[in-house]
Amino acid sequence: MKYTITTIATAAAVAATVVFSGVTPAASAGNNAFVVTNPTTKEECSACHMAYPPGFLPKRSWQAIMSDLSNHFGEDASLDDAATREITNYLVSMAPAEIRGLNSSYTIIRISQMPWFTREHGARRVAYAKSRADIGSISNCTACHRGAERGYFDDD
Repeated sequence: MKYTITTIATAAAVAATVVFSGVTPAASAGNNAFVVTNPTTKEECSACHMAYPPGFLPKRSWQAIMSDLSNHFGEDASLDDAATREITNYLVSMAPAEIRGLNSSYTIIRISQMPWFTREHGARRVAYAKSRADIGSISNCTACHRGAERGYFDDD
């Protein structure tokens, strides 16, 4: 059977994403879980911060976040019912059911607390982000990852 270089490279990229990110194959197998593709999600979420990709958290985490927008990390991010429903449906449908290394009985609502995130960034990078006014917070992905909004985070 002949395999093209493109086929092999694509398979290797998907495998690397699964192995090194800790995200389930369902989230990485071509369903855009690492790029926000829903216009309402992009518009509403990026009004205050980067619109985070659904693949960063499991379904239950997005459900928890979206169910309490009046207390969204200390801010009132309430939306009308239609927008809330659309964004919730989008995030939950695109997110993995489970993420390797995360206890399925625990619901994390901060991406920065995800095992893959703490493994990748470590305490030094968190302290560095906090010390730089131009970054402000470890949650400001686009300050360090120029391709973050296109789903590219391996540029550091």
